[in-house]
Amino acid sequence: MPSDPVPLRYPSAVARQLADRPAVVPSWTFLTNHAHVLVCVAQNPEVRLAEIARLVGVGERAVHSIVQDLVDAGYVERTRNGRHNVYEVRLDQPLRHPLEASHQIIEVFGPLTTIDRQP
Repeated sequence: MPSDPVPLRYPSAVARQLADRPAVVPSWTFLTNHAHVLVCVAQNPEVRLAEIARLVGVGERAVHSIVQDLVDAGYVERTRNGRHNVYEVRLDQPLRHPLEASHQIIEVFGPLTTIDRQP
């Protein structure tokens, strides 16, 4: 596991493609709501919580709680920019469960997000 954080920038092209479509959520998925929220934030760092709620198919209060969990655990950094928040996902962090703890978030979420590495 590298000791230096991986500098990443996340364009919002994928989130913009989904912006006009309501979320149709199947009865079960392979990823948790925490994972879905993380994907939304990684795809668009300036996304609003209401938009995340619509995309994931959960309530805005649930999204707020999930984002707070991710911030508290060090997976997401939140910065205030005027009247809204900007988020940065720390894809260099380890997965939480002991079965996957030897792997980093980027190994799972890298393919689910569009990532441009900065020099």
